[in-house]
Amino acid sequence: MDLPGILFVVRWLVRDTFRQALAARTFWLMLSVSALCIVFCLSVHIENGESLRPPGEIELFGGDKQPLTGPNPNPGHMTLGFGLARLALFRDAEAEVHLLQALLGLWAAGTVGMLIVLVWTAGFLPAFLDPASATVLLAKPVPRWLLLAGKCVGVVAFVGFQEVVFFGGTWFALGVRTGVWSRAYLLCIPLLMLHFATIYSFSVLLAVCTRSSVACIFGSIAFWFVCFGMNYGHHAIAALPYLDPNVAPFSTRTTAMANAGYWLLPKPGDQLILLDEALHGDADFDVLPPVFRIFRAKGNFQPRLSCMSSLLFAVLLLGLSAGQLRKTDY
Repeated sequence: MDLPGILFVVRWLVRDTFRQALAARTFWLMLSVSALCIVFCLSVHIENGESLRPPGEIELFGGDKQPLTGPNPNPGHMTLGFGLARLALFRDAEAEVHLLQALLGLWAAGTVGMLIVLVWTAGFLPAFLDPASATVLLAKPVPRWLLLAGKCVGVVAFVGFQEVVFFGGTWFALGVRTGVWSRAYLLCIPLLMLHFATIYSFSVLLAVCTRSSVACIFGSIAFWFVCFGMNYGHHAIAALPYLDPNVAPFSTRTTAMANAGYWLLPKPGDQLILLDEALHGDADFDVLPPVFRIFRAKGNFQPRLSCMSSLLFAVLLLGLSAGQLRKTDY
């Protein structure tokens, strides 16, 4: 096929993915979650956002370095739920907004959100590849590798659209309500799209081999935990000597296997580090395990190589999936 024909097929498959998401109500389910978070951000209001905390301190302290229990001279407050809850501030308005963004980016849309999205999108490809599906039957003249690639682009585009709504909406809502506009928060969109694409490539392989939504759901979740475990193990081998100087050194074989697994597989832990850096999460709470923080602090973290190797893994798995689909009898 020529380039205009390929682009036409990909555009059609992207539209078909959104149609499928609407039919399965996944579109509205994910949009509803984003809407709830946006409304929550619209309910935030900060009064007197001047910092009452001495630089370098976690809590508000008095002169004797004890937590201040007496009346605050002029405390700032944050109200949530359009005034239903009112909390005293120990940081300035900008730092408070960064804290909320870190909670949304690292938890609501980060680790927990990514696992939920993998579950909600797991059934797209098995349904598409079902022999009885009219979509497959009508598109049979199109090369199968293009069908698969276009459908994967459609799923990633759908997730990207939802990410834009979530992060763009919460960013705008917090900005309007607090006057704090942190552009770094929007970096979560490409970071989480990259993370989703690398893990979803394994779900694609399962879909081609089994055509089972259940296999894709449990397989992709299990694969995420395997990748995170390998990521953690690799960083732990490098960080444990600093955490415990008396620990016995790992064997050369163990280290080599950890390095091979780390560079071969996707790296959810590294994506967590990148999100933490973008959102400055360590300024408010320690979301990273100690081995991750030490691994980064010692200069061992290579974000560009980490992202490139994860993308290469996804490309290789999609190639295997296309080869398997070409041999599948319909």
